Parts: sequence; C-alpha cells; structure tokens
Amino acid sequence: MASLAQQFTGLRCPTLSTSILTKKATFLSSSKHKRSNFVVAAVAISNAQTKERQKLKQLFEEAYERCRTAPMEGVSFTVEDFNAALDKYDFNSEVGTKVKGTVFMTDANGAYVDIPAKSSAYLPVQEACIHRIKHVEEAGIVPGVKEEFVIIGENEIDDSLILSLRLIQYDLAWERCRQLQAEDVTVKGKVLSANKGGVVAQVEGLRGFVPFSQISSKTTGEELLGKELPLKFVDVDEEQARLVLSNRKAMADSQAQLGIGSVVIGTVQSLKPYGAFIDIGGINGLLHVSQISHDRVSDIATVLQPGDTLKVMILSHDRERGRVSLSTKKLEPTPGDMIRNPKLVFEKAEEMAQTFRQRIAQAEAMARADMLRFQPESGLTLSSDGILGPLSSDMPEEGLDLSNISAVEE
Repeated sequence: MASLAQQFTGLRCPTLSTSILTKKATFLSSSKHKRSNFVVAAVAISNAQTKERQKLKQLFEEAYERCRTAPMEGVSFTVEDFNAALDKYDFNSEVGTKVKGTVFMTDANGAYVDIPAKSSAYLPVQEACIHRIKHVEEAGIVPGVKEEFVIIGENEIDDSLILSLRLIQYDLAWERCRQLQAEDVTVKGKVLSANKGGVVAQVEGLRGFVPFSQISSKTTGEELLGKELPLKFVDVDEEQARLVLSNRKAMADSQAQLGIGSVVIGTVQSLKPYGAFIDIGGINGLLHVSQISHDRVSDIATVLQPGDTLKVMILSHDRERGRVSLSTKKLEPTPGDMIRNPKLVFEKAEEMAQTFRQRIAQAEAMARADMLRFQPESGLTLSSDGILGPLSSDMPEEGLDLSNISAVEE
C-alpha cells in the first residue's frame, strides 16, 4: 500500500490520497471474497439437485422393477379377488335379458349405451323405436337419457352387446291393445296398405288387418290409403301376431250416439252427381243433392267443394248398414240461404235445428195421441206440454225418420 501512495507524491494532500487508495484496495479485496462465496453456494445447490434427481431416479427404477417382477407384492387385493368381484356383481348377458343403461353418445346409425357390464353396448337405429325413424334422436334418444333395454345379440367383432327398445315397446303395445279391447274403446288407425281382402292399418304402433267386410263405407282400398279410420278390436292374439280390427263396429257404436235432429260439424270428403259425402267425426254421411237447399241445385260443385267445413243436421241413420243421411236444407233460415249465404246457415244452424226438433216432438206427440184413440184401454195420457207417457211398442226407438218431413213454412 505504501508503494502505491509514493507514486502520487505530486498530490497536494498526500495523506488523503493514501487513505483513498487504502479503501479502494480493501473494497477490491472484499468484492473478490463475496464472488468466491457466491460460486461456492451455487455449486452446493447444484449438487443438492443432482442428488435429489438421482434419488428419484433410483425410486422409479425400483418401482419399475417391482412392477415387472412382482406386481402384486404387498397388495392384499389379488387378481383372483378382482375376478371374483366381477362374477359377483356381473349380470346375465343372455339374449332376452333386460338391463338399464344410460345413453352417452349417438351417431348416424344408433346410440352407445353405458350398462353395468364388462363390455359396451350399442342401440341400432332400427331398434330404437317401434315406428320407423331415420335417427335415434327422433325417438328422444339423446346423451343422458336413461332407459331399460333388452339384449338381442352380441357383436362378434368387439364383443359389444346389441340392445333394443323396440321389443319392449312392442310388448307394451300388445298389452295396450288387449286393454283397449277389454274396455271396448274406439281408436284411430292410419291405413298403410291394401290387398284383395282388406286394408292394413297401424294402431298403437302395431299393424292390424281390417277386412273389407268390416269397413262401413263402400270404398276401395286405394281410396283409403293414408286415411285414418275409427276402429274397434275384434281379435288381439300376440302369440299368433294376429290383430283384427273393425271399422263397421266402431261406426255403429258412434252412430248410436248420434241423435236424429242433432247438428254436427262435418268436412266435405268427395262430390258425386247425387250428393256429397261428409265426414262427421270419422263417420261418412251422405248429404243428398235434394237436402242441400230448398232451391234447386243443378251442380253441387257450385255450392260445396272437398275440404269445406259446414254444419249439417242428422236426418236418419241405418245402424246395420252404417249409413247416415244429412241435411243443410232443414237449417236454412229462409229457402235458398245455403246457396246465397251459407255463412248465415252456419250461424243459425243450432237455432233452426231446435225449432225443427220442437216440430218433430209435436208430430210424435200427435202420432201417439192418434194411436191412443184406437187403444183407449192402454191408459196412456198426454201431459200438459204434449208429451206422452211410456212409448208404444209400435214406435221405433230411434224416433221418426226426418228425411221426409216438410220445411217449416210448408
């Protein structure tokens, strides 16, 4: 340090110069010591990480060796225990077995179903519904839906099970048809096809046969294609897959509920030179050209068109042959309104029908009174409102045929 101070003898303050040089030398010496300590610490950290890596590497190597040579060492749950557990909780995967599952994915051909089994399961689109569909989503089969399925087979390629919903719905449909037959309920069936003996109609998802002898109207099978018919069950035999239906029986029961003189809403189905066929709730009635209006109708097409909705009155019906006669002529407020103002006839239909029924009631009362004159021993009398007591055995249960009753003003 002294030699360094002597080199700066030209300075005015040799003492200060010597002090500065001394501090500088001390600082350089201290910095060198710190750098040395930092290098030592870095080396120590590096060595610690290396040891940790080596320790982990050794643990992994030991674990790998145990898995390769003795995988079940120290494990109380053995492979045999695992297989026994599967056998204990596994279900019967034979064809015809029902199983609950959850849909977790769909595609263009069907749906994948999660079931409690060793293998996966698949629901083909043709087995997703009793009706024909193009995609399972049309039948409400989407991810997350839980249903009960029945096993119908196994895919040999991947050992997956093939499921069906259609067979379950098929069984339920037969049960439903048996119940409807027992309760004598009328159902609607859509005509799908026709042959020489009758037509095939779909009811509750099943195909049933309707013989031509059980169809009330005289129409061909081709004319009935696509139409819905009121039907009743004649034979329901699931074992023989035989379902026979009757339109005539359904129509007869419906007609029994139609009162003569009642007003119903109908739809024009077709036009003929002699009149129009009107659909009144599944029953085909004839509106004869003479019963359309008091004025002469030369061309029915000028008054009615297929698809028109109108109100008609029941004139008469033949229960055995399933024929119903209708009239709009009796509903005209004034003669010719059905031609000039059919809307007015529609609005006044119930009012005119009520007047007509009152006239019919009076006519029946007068007829019974006339019969009393020839049967004084019967003891029947007329009430104050013109109603006779018990009906005579000579009077028909359905009342008089109104087709020949004259108009109000006549």
